[in-house]
Amino acid sequence: MAMDFNAQPIGIYIRVVAIISLLLGLNDAARLLGVNLGSVSPIAAMGMTGFVYLAIFSLARLFAAVGLWIKASWGAVLLVASTGVELVLYLLGSPDVTMSAFGFGVRLVLLASILVIFVIGIRMSRARAAD
Repeated sequence: MAMDFNAQPIGIYIRVVAIISLLLGLNDAARLLGVNLGSVSPIAAMGMTGFVYLAIFSLARLFAAVGLWIKASWGAVLLVASTGVELVLYLLGSPDVTMSAFGFGVRLVLLASILVIFVIGIRMSRARAAD
């Protein structure tokens, strides 16, 4: 089932979510580059596994932002998958996935926003099918 992300009200909402995803991905990329760490290597600060996890989640979020911006359904799927896996790893207590309380909250809002998009898309497709 293809969702119509081109409908006007949902299109603006998707673009806002894309911008949030882009900003979060860029923030993670800055952490990968060692911004605010001084002379400490980001790999030394996070460990190799934490660095790799952060790189994967950052890239996935950046690609998802592009996908959402062009209103492709794969962007939403990629964002749900990457954010969901990251939150599960964090909640299971993985020492390699670290985030602040604010970062956790932003990720929860992002995940909830995408799930709302899925629900709206499903309702819109059901309404079209009923016509």
